[in-house]
Amino acid sequence: MTEKTLHIVGGGMAGSEAAWQAANLGIKVVLHEMRPEVGTFAHQTGNFGEMVCSNSFRSDDDEQNAVGLLHWEMRAANGLVMSAADRYKLPAGGALAVDRDAFADHITATLKAHPNVSVDYGEITDLPSEGMWIFATGPLTSPALGEAIAKETGTDRLAFFDAIAPIVYADSINMNIAWMQSRYDKGETEEEQKAYLNCPMTKDHYEAFIDALLAADKTEFHEGETAGYFDGCLPIEVMAERGRETLRHGPMKPIGLTNAHKPEEKAYAVVQLRRDNALGTLYNIVGFQTKMKYSAQTEVFKMIPGLENASFARLGGIHRNTFLNSPTLLDDQMRLKSRPNIRFAGQVTGVEGYVESAAMGLLAGRLAAAELSGVEMGPPPRTTAMGALIHHITGGAEAKTFQPMNVNFGLFPPLDGIRGGRKGRKERYKGYTDRAKEDYNQWLIGQS
Repeated sequence: MTEKTLHIVGGGMAGSEAAWQAANLGIKVVLHEMRPEVGTFAHQTGNFGEMVCSNSFRSDDDEQNAVGLLHWEMRAANGLVMSAADRYKLPAGGALAVDRDAFADHITATLKAHPNVSVDYGEITDLPSEGMWIFATGPLTSPALGEAIAKETGTDRLAFFDAIAPIVYADSINMNIAWMQSRYDKGETEEEQKAYLNCPMTKDHYEAFIDALLAADKTEFHEGETAGYFDGCLPIEVMAERGRETLRHGPMKPIGLTNAHKPEEKAYAVVQLRRDNALGTLYNIVGFQTKMKYSAQTEVFKMIPGLENASFARLGGIHRNTFLNSPTLLDDQMRLKSRPNIRFAGQVTGVEGYVESAAMGLLAGRLAAAELSGVEMGPPPRTTAMGALIHHITGGAEAKTFQPMNVNFGLFPPLDGIRGGRKGRKERYKGYTDRAKEDYNQWLIGQS
């Protein structure tokens, strides 16, 4: 082990981005990955950057959306995750969706080809006392490592339940019923305007579907399990239990869509599917995370008009996600206060989403590289998307009620001066993004 070697545990979004950033700053990186030797519930390969849930990075609008701004900041820092996403993006209206297999293949090949990166396959089960380490093990941290973390921090691990949506083979979808259209025909090209596949429901279809959904066999948790759900990824059954109309005003809302087969008929509800690969052979059912048992899924989902003969490449499922109470455990450099040689990054720190996880990996990689090089480096200003996130997880959030968080403008300091006088939402959001870009660019210049 050399003085300037950085060890990174976990080859997901955060770990991959951390390795890329540190390696490009001249640091020798050892990337430790337990897959495929040790698998998880959700992963199917041993590739780095494997997407296990949605294949969407959400909105790419860097002037009106906080996650779009985060995209911009990562691109400005030569982020590997964003460059791969841009290279393998799929039509998705105003969102950034990617071909998940090509995306992961590219990240894996790029990191393995980097002269400063070496890969060590095998499970890490404890917290080393020597060397500099980043733990980016994600929400599916292995039980053994989770126990080591709990022992070190003196607290029980926090957790929430997350669910995965099913993926359907395109050639099994009945296109005499389904049609291609993005909501409100959103998109600059015809391909973007037809990025989603839509399955319409009448009121009778919808009511029967809700009945079957509520009655279906579901995965039950172990006795004494108290973890809740992340609100941004609720199972459809949980949404349906909140009221029969909840889904119709959520992922199954019919607004902005016109049935190409029957334009005069207004659907009561619509199920949307988004392309999952560049070939267009796979589609995932948008917003249909589920905890139904496999046998129930095939029965219930085939009730959707257009999916009556559906063949599934992957069924949905639910799993426990682990995260830290970061406000009490991490300093503003993302280091474990009790063991400053160890940083945490990604979803395990209490951020939610692929982009947020990768962004925290980007910061952890840069912060660790600076420390190894003897350079003082602080996190980005709180006025930036990355700065707002890292401040939230390392001290800005209330520790007693800490929960996973997506990036949003509510985490940013209020606007002041001329920008603070903007009253409309669009003007206000533009004020946030203009300020963030200026401050982020200055931060980047200061690190060069």
